[in-house]
Amino acid sequence: MKTVLITGGAGFIGGHLCELLLNKGFRVICMDNLITGDKRNIEHLKADKNFKFINHDVSKHITVDEGIDYVLHFASPASPVDYQKIPIQTLKAGSLGTHNTLGLALAKKAKYLLASTSEVYGDPLVNPQPESYWGNVNPVGPRGCYDEAKRFAEALVMAYHRIHKVDIRIVRIFNTYGPRMRKDDGRVVPNFVTQALSNKPITVYGDGKQTRSFCYVSDLIEGIYKLMLSDINEPVNVGNPEEHTIKEFAEIVKELTESKSGIVFKNLPTDDPHVRHPNISKAKKELGWEPKISLEAGIKKTIEYFK
Repeated sequence: MKTVLITGGAGFIGGHLCELLLNKGFRVICMDNLITGDKRNIEHLKADKNFKFINHDVSKHITVDEGIDYVLHFASPASPVDYQKIPIQTLKAGSLGTHNTLGLALAKKAKYLLASTSEVYGDPLVNPQPESYWGNVNPVGPRGCYDEAKRFAEALVMAYHRIHKVDIRIVRIFNTYGPRMRKDDGRVVPNFVTQALSNKPITVYGDGKQTRSFCYVSDLIEGIYKLMLSDINEPVNVGNPEEHTIKEFAEIVKELTESKSGIVFKNLPTDDPHVRHPNISKAKKELGWEPKISLEAGIKKTIEYFK
């Protein structure tokens, strides 16, 4: 039985990934300091003899007294609300946390997967974004703590691959949604769904013409799993290539919740990306992966969870 260590395993994506890997026959060590993660995301896994939880901050030295076959580094605040509130901890998770987890992978001769993000592309000047695009990031803006933490993490992972021959994977995760998202997450899906369900005004920032693509969480973790088992040592986009404007998305949520909410417009936050749309041709070709869950089906499941 292979053992996987997942940092940030009590987070939204991390919790789903712990569950998937247990179901696939892995032993799972979940590490999280619960700064933005939630024990409720993994509560149902604790009875499994192949699941173990360690409360630890990855920016501090990591010691695990057993063999590990895979290290999956997902520990980081991922919502703008969270990382702008705790920017230093976010930078530490991306820098010190990446360094510590890479050191562990090197010592254990484990394969390593970094959870990176579409935010490495910043406010892109290319649409859709392929992995070859270098991005358009403001390093000193309010989002820089997250964007640059992930860009540094990618650089450090590639350095460990080139110098120490660590067998690495990098997944660039695009907007993901589904059950177990926090109500106060601050991202567009929980915001719109909770506002619509309570018939409060749905808050759209800017003119609503900025675009996003939304990937249902089960599709995302299947893509991550396929990448983990692959031999691709370079970044791979995983996300849904179907692009919607934020205003369109607000209208979809309003219709599916049968809400009486109106849509109100507020000022666009600093450095908020105008487009976000993955080119997933590499994932399709090299992993045989593409999303299966339609936006309507995924949003209906998410609405049921938030109800």
